[in-house]
Amino acid sequence: TRRGILDRLANEPATLSELAARFGLTLNGVKKHIGILEDVDLVVTSKIGRSRECQLGQAHLDDAARWIEAYRRDWERRLDRFGAYVERGR
Repeated sequence: TRRGILDRLANEPATLSELAARFGLTLNGVKKHIGILEDVDLVVTSKIGRSRECQLGQAHLDDAARWIEAYRRDWERRLDRFGAYVERGR
């Protein structure tokens, strides 16, 4: 459910009520999930009138993207070297 919430919020912000309806949860149920995601800064909420709007928290997502990119570049270099090794062996 939390991954689904993050996927949903990747498209655009949503209110707690919209998320509850989308995932078939009670308002309290979605609040619990959002609270956990807020605790790790993956989601940020703000009060707008009588609603609470949720959106992705960029800080940790940017950190994760940088970490993934570093490993992607490393593995790309390794695979390129392996490909060259295989070609030389033919």
